[in-house]
Amino acid sequence: MSEGIKFDNEKPDYSLIPPNALEDVAQVLTYGAKKYDRDNWKELENLDDRYFAAANRHLWALRKGETHDKETGLHHGAHAICCMMFIVEFYYVQNNKNEL
Repeated sequence: MSEGIKFDNEKPDYSLIPPNALEDVAQVLTYGAKKYDRDNWKELENLDDRYFAAANRHLWALRKGETHDKETGLHHGAHAICCMMFIVEFYYVQNNKNEL
């Protein structure tokens, strides 16, 4: 029997994503979807500035020794990651709009 071949050396390796951090991020996103509505973040005015500020609030809470958000009970780092993901996605969408 021959060994299988798969040409995936240049593809993103999703196995590198830390599973516990990803689980926390998914929990933050689920909490937000229940509280505000699914994908509500996309409708926020000035979202790049507001999520930048929110990410920094969560990061500074971590820096001051507070690991979990008081409202959600979820890790401040996961909240900050979600904020940054929203910003990255916003810039992708904005760039695609500008290319049309």
